Amino acid sequence: MADQVRAAVQTAPGTIELREFPRPQTGPDDGLLRVEANGICGSDVEMFRGHMRMGSGAAVIPGHEPLGIVEEIGERAAARWGVQPGDRVALEVIVPCRSCHDCLTGRYQSCRNRGHGHGVTAIDVAPSLYGGMAEYLYLSPNAVLHKVDRDLPAELAVMFNPLGAGVRWAVHLGGIRFGDTVLVLGAGQRGIAAVIAARAAGAGTIVVTGLESDVHKLELAREFGADHTVVVDGPGAEDPVQTVLDLTGGAGADVVLELTPMATAPVGQALRAARHGGTVVLAGLKGHREHPLDTDVIINRALTVRGAFGVDARGYAEAIAIIESGRFPLEKLHTHTFGLDDTALALRTLAGDEPGEHAVHVSVHPHLS
Repeated sequence: MADQVRAAVQTAPGTIELREFPRPQTGPDDGLLRVEANGICGSDVEMFRGHMRMGSGAAVIPGHEPLGIVEEIGERAAARWGVQPGDRVALEVIVPCRSCHDCLTGRYQSCRNRGHGHGVTAIDVAPSLYGGMAEYLYLSPNAVLHKVDRDLPAELAVMFNPLGAGVRWAVHLGGIRFGDTVLVLGAGQRGIAAVIAARAAGAGTIVVTGLESDVHKLELAREFGADHTVVVDGPGAEDPVQTVLDLTGGAGADVVLELTPMATAPVGQALRAARHGGTVVLAGLKGHREHPLDTDVIINRALTVRGAFGVDARGYAEAIAIIESGRFPLEKLHTHTFGLDDTALALRTLAGDEPGEHAVHVSVHPHLS
């Protein structure tokens, strides 16, 4: 068994280096994960581009969607997590303290004592291997794990995070009910996952927006249940707000999900497209770009506006159940598989920076030869 672990390290915007780290020594309370695959999301791309801060600002091993096989595990850790060597697990991003008031009352995402997280922790925090873009990942004592069926192809199983986002943002936070009209701003993997979740929850009409360059994603959105798709740029650009108003007789959408990365205009569109008393869920990170928020619209339309911070345990569990059910042809979402050496290429591909490539879901498989 090798004493060194290969990992992709982001040292600066646009720069990924392959490095080796000592294989961590494990004890009774921790473990080691053999990483099968790590999904890439829009925030990875924005961090790679330098639009978002790299964790603590220092070099990091990216990858906050790790899926893998438990290689080593301590006796107390095995009892606490309910897993054994050979089990396949998906990891949550957050590593909470599990003992503060927020953790003990079920709000572990609000834990103020979390010292690190997967894919966002500097490599100078021992033992360095906290990101999924590595052959092995250190399972710290407070990590949150979810068991996943080993019979699933890794490309499908690793969709637990984007699908979990769709479930949580659309259903748990958006509160979609039978017959609701839903507007999804953004046709990325999480936008399509939101379509899947909304359709499963019984939504009546689903509208999805995207760019002219997102036509392939909008086609997938229709396959997974969207009733209408709207291209918001280019010569044939449509107004998503007017489209929703036309479809609803001027009433607006019951639930609006704003999932676009970095773009600020869709936030105002989300507010204007929602019906009086409707719900708007904001999940698209903007890199702290300043933009006006028309609070008069929120007040006069009696809107409920909710910020979506990642995915929680309930969202992950329900997403994994959907994947394991085989109910949806999720293999259509996965477009690209890369090895560890091609991590930078994987990030550029999802970003749309590689000519001729039309990516939707992309994953890095560290042991791919």
